[in-house]
Amino acid sequence: EVRLVESGGDSVQAGGSLRLSCVATGYTYASACMAWFRRTPGKVRERVAFIYNIGDSTYYADSVKGRFIISRDKSRTAVNLQMNSLNAEDTGVYYCAVDYRYSLCKTAEDSVYSQFNFRGQGIQVTVAS
Repeated sequence: EVRLVESGGDSVQAGGSLRLSCVATGYTYASACMAWFRRTPGKVRERVAFIYNIGDSTYYADSVKGRFIISRDKSRTAVNLQMNSLNAEDTGVYYCAVDYRYSLCKTAEDSVYSQFNFRGQGIQVTVAS
């Protein structure tokens, strides 16, 4: 059974930084498209960043480009999200998602959370203005 465990959520002041982590246990596929989504107040769940484990290609939503950095732990199926220059609009629940299909990363701008076979429970990030 594949399980995703997220950590690192917290409350910070605007301008601050947080690092989210997600570890996939029981994941045995060689291919891994790993992603972060978020649900912010009043909005639908949106994609934040993606990384594919073969080649380390990445995707970022326009709203986080230049501020967030997605990376992976090469020793295991784990993905991190370094979030810098946080603002109140970044407040929300962040979800980790992993799938063995490269297509989800290749067309990240069209991929949605529900398409991923393995999804985390979500973790709260609060940015105080």
